[in-house]
Amino acid sequence: MKPFCFLGVREHDRAADDEYAAMLAATGLEVGDLHRVRVEQAPLGKLDLTRYSGLLLGGGPFCVSDPQESKSALQRRVEADLGALLEEVVAADLPFMGCCYGIGTLGAHLGAQVDTTYGEPVGAVQVELTDAGLQDPVFGAAGPAFTVFVGHKEAVTRLPPAAVLLASSRTAPVQAFRVGRNVYATQFHPELDFAGLELRVRAVRDQGYFPPEELEEVLGRAGAAGVDAVPPLLRRFVEVHAR
Repeated sequence: MKPFCFLGVREHDRAADDEYAAMLAATGLEVGDLHRVRVEQAPLGKLDLTRYSGLLLGGGPFCVSDPQESKSALQRRVEADLGALLEEVVAADLPFMGCCYGIGTLGAHLGAQVDTTYGEPVGAVQVELTDAGLQDPVFGAAGPAFTVFVGHKEAVTRLPPAAVLLASSRTAPVQAFRVGRNVYATQFHPELDFAGLELRVRAVRDQGYFPPEELEEVLGRAGAAGVDAVPPLLRRFVEVHAR
């Protein structure tokens, strides 16, 4: 089997390492089968996409809807690198799953409206699949509804052209979509159980997702939601696209 490639954009080492560990657990892949590229550390360049079964893009501190003049040089470079990559991915309909920051990045690239209308605080939400989601070879494995963790300042307000809505929630109408047959994005974090969320939240406590002094309160609410397992989406994505 060709390996998969995980693209990370988190600057803080602990948060980056925790995210990669969560992706390994959720996909069921070993380190040798999930190559890791930290896009924030160096220019991405041109990846040889023929080496990989598929690509995963994780979350991060950037918001694609920020005014261009307020974006740091690093954010602009990361967005340009990912934009060039997505040109190839979408054109060839290559297996791709973008999570949280990934939905904003893919959505903006495709012409979606991405803004702060449906930002969600750190916590658990119930996600329900649409009819298209139930029939999808990846999302259908999760069943009609499941509870997952979210935490984001921006979201897709209007789908990009030709996108298929796969999942929604009460607080964010676009929780997942697909373009073509193989290009996916989720607003929620399909890799996070509570243990993973706790590590992530402690690592990003000063990044504006909540007042830092409310850390334990945020974790208490999240823990009470009972999300002890992740939906089988990433594992199923690997099963469907491994080659």
